[in-house]
Amino acid sequence: MKQLIAQFSRFIIIGTMNTAIDFGVLNLLMWQTSIYGGKWILLLNAISFSVAVINSYFWNKHWTFKDKDKAGISEFSQFIIVTLIGLAINTGIVYGITTFISPVFGISIELWANLAKVVATGLSLIWNFVGYKFIVFRKK
Repeated sequence: MKQLIAQFSRFIIIGTMNTAIDFGVLNLLMWQTSIYGGKWILLLNAISFSVAVINSYFWNKHWTFKDKDKAGISEFSQFIIVTLIGLAINTGIVYGITTFISPVFGISIELWANLAKVVATGLSLIWNFVGYKFIVFRKK
């Protein structure tokens, strides 16, 4: 149990760093393009999420799960599959909230997109941890 808590704590630290990267890239792209919803938010979110995921792979492999095996095609393929499911969860939530739910209480569209991203990040975080721990970096 102690090891699981330590792993999850490291996962949260790395997740926080990756979330900052994800939000930073997304906000930069939204600012540059003036896109805050609709179909094009899918592309912007996929780009920002992907940049964070590349960083995530190396940190989670070597620090969170301390996987010392050489990364093979199989491991990286599993990581990509788990991550793509996480991306679908994340992007689907961002798209759904920003496209089908209008901002409330006078919240700007920029803040609304970020609040959608917070919800999406929380839900995809749970999927990613479980997938990485029990599928990608499981002890052989």
